This record gives sequence, structure tokens and C-alpha cells, in this order.
Amino acid sequence: MELDPTEIFRQEAAELLDSLETVLLDLGQTPQDRDLIDAAFRALHTIKGSGAMFGFDRVAAFTHDFETAFDLIRKGKIDASGDIVTVSLAAKDYIRTLIDDPDSTDPIIGEAIVEELQRAIGGLGASAEVAPAASEDLDAPAAPALAGWRVEIGFDPTIPCNGTNPLVLLDDLRALGPCTVIADLDAVPELSGLDPEACLIGWTVTLHGACTKEDVEDVFMFVRDEMKLTITALDGPSAQTPAQEWAPLDMSMPAAVMVVKSLPAVEAPPAAVERPVPEKAEFARRSEDKGSTVRVQAERLDELMDRVGELVIAQARLSQLAHSGTDLAIKAIAEDIERLASGLRDSTMGVRMVPMGSLFGRFRRLVHDLSRDLGKPVDFVTVGEDTELDKTMIERLADPLVHLIRNAIDHGIEPAQQRGQTSKSPTGRIELAARYVGAQVLVTVQDDGAGLDTARIRAKAEEQGLIVPGTPLSEHDIHQLLFHPGFSTAKTISALSGRGVGMDVVKRTIEAMRGTIELTTIPGHGSSVTLRLPLTLAIIEGLLIRVGEGRYIIPLSAVEECVELTAADEARARGRSFLTVRGDLVPFLRLRDLFDAEGEVAPYQKVIITTMGDTRVGLVVDQIIGSHQTVIKSLSKLHSDVTMFSGATILGDGSAALILDVAQLVTLGQSRVDNDRTSEAA
Repeated sequence: MELDPTEIFRQEAAELLDSLETVLLDLGQTPQDRDLIDAAFRALHTIKGSGAMFGFDRVAAFTHDFETAFDLIRKGKIDASGDIVTVSLAAKDYIRTLIDDPDSTDPIIGEAIVEELQRAIGGLGASAEVAPAASEDLDAPAAPALAGWRVEIGFDPTIPCNGTNPLVLLDDLRALGPCTVIADLDAVPELSGLDPEACLIGWTVTLHGACTKEDVEDVFMFVRDEMKLTITALDGPSAQTPAQEWAPLDMSMPAAVMVVKSLPAVEAPPAAVERPVPEKAEFARRSEDKGSTVRVQAERLDELMDRVGELVIAQARLSQLAHSGTDLAIKAIAEDIERLASGLRDSTMGVRMVPMGSLFGRFRRLVHDLSRDLGKPVDFVTVGEDTELDKTMIERLADPLVHLIRNAIDHGIEPAQQRGQTSKSPTGRIELAARYVGAQVLVTVQDDGAGLDTARIRAKAEEQGLIVPGTPLSEHDIHQLLFHPGFSTAKTISALSGRGVGMDVVKRTIEAMRGTIELTTIPGHGSSVTLRLPLTLAIIEGLLIRVGEGRYIIPLSAVEECVELTAADEARARGRSFLTVRGDLVPFLRLRDLFDAEGEVAPYQKVIITTMGDTRVGLVVDQIIGSHQTVIKSLSKLHSDVTMFSGATILGDGSAALILDVAQLVTLGQSRVDNDRTSEAA
């Protein structure tokens, strides 16, 4: 399936705009960084040029003003002030809308943004490029004007296939001053051997004007790796050369040389100023480097993952049939296919893994805007951007993190004046971190604000009827009330908070991803919210167990160890559901009782010790069958209220097995422990 060219432009423009946002946010912190200024200019220049090429004229016209502004910044005529960064961020949003949904935008919005830009740059516009700067000394003697440059151009033959039009670049050179252009057709073959997609023409341009060598290089900044470029200084004042328009090609000239415009010949001095250029071999090598990454549609990755999942199920069936027979050749083939399927599964999952940095970068703009709107200076720090997570998990994680960061700034970080009274830095700090813990990824949002007000949370819960006044509750239980639907401690309703929507959505979303959420706080020093997530939602390693006549899957990442439930353990428990594991009491759940399982009870039952965070719970089962590559299938909406199961899978014999939701079982086991302690206290 071939993508529409405009769709390709939209995808590439989206990446450029994301990069531009990152650059602008960095520029707001280090406004003198020349590399950032150049990067912003290049992004705007590319969006403008590509937009015009693909028919997005409104994008090109609007972007031109901002490209000009950053050109002035590059040349040192204005500074990259905070106002310019702010209005440029607004312009980036407007450009995205012009590209994604141009019919929904009102031109008056763009006009207002451009007016704001003009105020930010002090009224300097395109005329500033030719007008003298206000700070220049008008009495100083004028510097002698340069005669111009001799520019020799040779493109890689494949450059048209990359979307570059050499004639557009020649037009850009013409904009720098009057010039003579001579085409070199030596490399052009006879018509029978001509490749219409190859650029075999070279050009020699004699450019007259008071432009710098850097101005000429900027014309070719995006194709320097795909061309030969030699720039040689000319002698003599350029002011003596009259400005002239281009003339059409003179077809009467010999095939070897066609003069596009005839001007007096200017000889190049012997001391040529040349820039090293790559040879043809380097072109091929660079092309190979660029081919190291491929843009693939997300739907195709999902389809590939589905196919691999079906292959894993078929492989499990083959392995089961092979081990039930006596044919050694079939067993050997089954083992080879199992090895290949496992490698293909890991490779496919690796393709779907995305660095967390792609997600973290989105929140810098959020923090920047909220900090400005709320008047709270905030430093945003990210850690573990290289930590990888399945792309589906990344997409689902975006909204919960938005809620958590907004809450951290709105509720957690105190105003600068209040922070000063408690000897804190006036600037708050929010840290977004990711790290691996076994087969899980921990994502933490931590702030250095005032922390949670436990007394206020309890009072609000009693006011809303969530708890009975005087009910004994631990701090942990009180903090968990924040995840109750409709609960909010905000005193007033604002654009950010106060309507009781947010934390309950976060909890539901994380639990739907088979993850858990943990909340800790230190009064006066801040709060921390940690999300524990599996690496992927597609295929997991599971432990296949039997309870009664049913078979179930426990995610292997949640299994700590397996022990046997002996008669001595039963006697020590004295009717309570506790097991002593190396000196520690671990509560356990009998899955037979929980599932009302039928069938013969195993004489020696097994206990699978599962962990979730710092909590351990044992699950008593009849039999541990073994490990199993589990392809997760979602349950239907009819089973949405069955919280003990997170999905299902197909076993080797074609039957289905439910996947246990360890987080829910651990919560159930912990609640039983609390109930036992309450009963004993009574």
C-alpha cells in the first residue's frame, strides 16, 4: 500500500514540529545557544519549503515570518527572548492545525500570532535583513562590499528521488543577488540511455552581491551530504554589476554548455576557498546509513504481532503433540520451531518497543504552559528516557501522566512566596523517571511540594459520605481515597482541577494495563506516584497451573517462588490463611474456594508466592503444570466486572485458559489480612 505524498509530508512535518517544540523549550532556558537557534531555523525552513512543495501554501506563508525572525536571531540582530519563544510555541501549534485540519482554522488567529511576533522582535521584519541595525555606527566607514562568489554544484544523481528540486535551490541562490548560471551537461547520456529520475546536470553559478559564504552554504544546508559544493571568492566590487533577470535556456548553445544568463565573465582568483566534499563512494555510504531506519505504519506492526501470536499458539500445539508421541524426528522439528518462534517473538516485540523519551518529551510543553499560567516556576527533570516500553503501552500511558503532572503542579508545588517562607527554592521541581525492575517498568512522578494533607483528605471524605466519621483508617487507606470517582480536595473549580475527575481515571487506566499505582508522601517535602507496568500487553511468559478441573495462567513476572503446603503448615496456621516463608508471615488464598472449583483435591497442594510492590500473597493451587508462552486475548465486555482475570489465552490443545490478575488477588489477600487483624483487635 503506497502512502499519499501529502500524508508523508504530514508525518514528516509532525516529527519536525515535535523536534521544534523541544528546541524552543530548550532555547527558553539557554537563549544564547547557537546550535538551538540554528536547529529552530532549519526546522522552520524545512516546513516552509516542504509545505510549498506539497501545496500547503498557508503553512509556507505563515512560517515565513518566523523563519525570518530566527534568521535575524542567527545573525545577532535580535535576541531569542522569552516572548519570542512563547509566541513561537503558539505558532507551532497553529502550524500543526494548518497541516492536520486547515478548514478548522481562522486566518485571524494566524494574523494575531504574527502581530505578537512583530511586537516580540521590536517591529523588525524582512526589511531588517537589508536595513542597517539600529545599533550600528552610521559615521563609521563603510566596509568594502564583496564581489561575490563562484559556486560549483554537483548533485548526487538520486537526489530527485529524495524530493529535492535543484531548480528551487538555484532560485534561492538568485535571491541572494544577480547571478550567471551555466549548466554542465557532460554527464548527460544520449536519449536512449537517459534515466528520467536521475539528476546528471551540474551547475556553475557566478553570484554577485554582499552576501557571505555562510549565506550561500545555508541554501544547501539540507542536501550537503548529497552533493559536491565548491565556493570560491570573486575579486572586484559587486556593486558595479547590474541586477538582471534570468533568461530562458538558450537551446542554440552547444550541448556541453548552456548559458542560462549571459553576464560579463568574472575570472576566479587562484586562491580558491573550497569546502571539502564527498566523492561518489561517500554518497553510497551515506545512503546506506540513512537506510538504517524505516518508517512503518503502526497498523502493520499490530498485524505482525497478531501473526506472531497465532504462530506461538500453533507452536504450543505442535510441541504438545510431539511430546505425546514417540517419533524423535517430530520432536526435534518441534524443538527447532519452538526456538525459531521464540526468537521471532522476541524480535517482533523488540520492534514494537519505544524509548520512554518519546513520551517524556511531550510533557515539557505541558509543564512550561502550566508553570506560566499558574505563576509557579518549575524545573522539569526526566530520568531514564532510554527505558523502552511497548508502543501500545506508551500510547495508553500518555493521559494518566498528564493527570499526574497537572496535579503535581496545581496541588503539590506551592507558590514561590510560600516556598520561600519554608526555606525552599522558589522554583519547584518535578521529576519524571522510568526504570526497569525485573520484567516490569516503574514510571514515577515526584514533586518537592507540600505533600498530601491527610487530615484534609479525611475531612473531605467524611463530608462526601465516603467514610463514617471516626472510622479508624491508616494513612495509606486515607490516601487511597484520592482514587475514588468524583473525589477532589480542591477548594475552587478551575480549568485544571476541582471537578473530581482525574485520579480515578488514572487508576482505571493503569489497572487495565495490568499495572498498579502506588502513592507515597512526606508532609512538607513532596509526593511520589509510582506506576508499575508490564513491558508489553501482547505476549508474556506465564506459569500454567491447575485448580480443580480448570487451568489458569499466572504472569511469570509476578511469581517469586513456589513452595509446598504441608500438613505442618496447615497445623501452624490454626485455621488462618497464613504461611511462614523463611521467618515471614505470608497470607495465602485458596483458589479452589475462590473459584468454587470442582474435582478431586490434590494430596499435596502447591503455594505460588506472588509479589506486587512490597506485598506478597500466596496462591494455593492443585498442580503446577509448567511455563507457557502466553498470547493475551482480551475478555469481552460481558466479563468487564470479573476483576480477578485480566484476559485469556489459547492452550496447545485448543482450549482456553484465563489469565489471573495478580494485582487484584494481592489486594484481596491484603484485605483479608486487615480483616483478620481487625477481628483480633475486637
